[in-house]
Amino acid sequence: MKNPIPLLAALLLTPLANLAAADSRPVFAPGNDASWLREKGRLLFHDAFEREETGNDMKAIGNGWESATADRVPQIKQADLDDGILKVASATKEAGHAAHIHHDAGFADGGVVVRFRFPGLNEDESLQLGFVDREMQGVHAGHLGYGTLSRSSITLSDSKTGVMNLEIRRRRQEYLDRKEKLPADLDALLKSKQLTVPWKADTSWHELVLVTEGDEMRLSLDGQLLAHHRSEGFAHPMKRWLSFLTPSTVWIDDVKIWKIK
Repeated sequence: MKNPIPLLAALLLTPLANLAAADSRPVFAPGNDASWLREKGRLLFHDAFEREETGNDMKAIGNGWESATADRVPQIKQADLDDGILKVASATKEAGHAAHIHHDAGFADGGVVVRFRFPGLNEDESLQLGFVDREMQGVHAGHLGYGTLSRSSITLSDSKTGVMNLEIRRRRQEYLDRKEKLPADLDALLKSKQLTVPWKADTSWHELVLVTEGDEMRLSLDGQLLAHHRSEGFAHPMKRWLSFLTPSTVWIDDVKIWKIK
């Protein structure tokens, strides 16, 4: 009789193989999301910033962009179009808010491809980009979900069902006002709404891809997937705006917004 061990091993491993095959999570490869957008999506918007701004007001960047914080400090230039680059220098202290620049988007699944650079002009350079739906009720300012690049980390956050949900926001603020620790259930909930991974910033140009597909958000840099996280708020059916937020300085170029559906 032939040795039954190989056959027994195969039978035991078959259920595990079936489980792996049934996993619905996407299989990622370098450059996957940039290719996914190009091959499956429709380009909604492209801007290479080859023009001059028209002043310091809300619409001065042109081509449909709006600076939500520009009119707070009309005497300070926060967005400068220079040699085809959008150079943002936030007047955070004077405006009482980090520079916030947005553009119409309009998709359920899709995302943005953008070239960016931290110019190294300030120690606290960071960039938050993501998606907003101002028509959404029950969420502060319509904030849905973001990818945030700091000097030492990348964070993906579901704002819709996390910290920007008005009920959660109200409950959280009560503890912050009293300078008390959050209760365990609230703390666990908020932690489940975000993912942080280490990353070391530099002053080079990078291609950033941020997408949502169903309840998942993914962020890639230079063709390498660095972070992906699942949370129900990412599945919001209408990302109406692409939003950039920076408290300091950042340079942005070649923005493309893609729609899958």
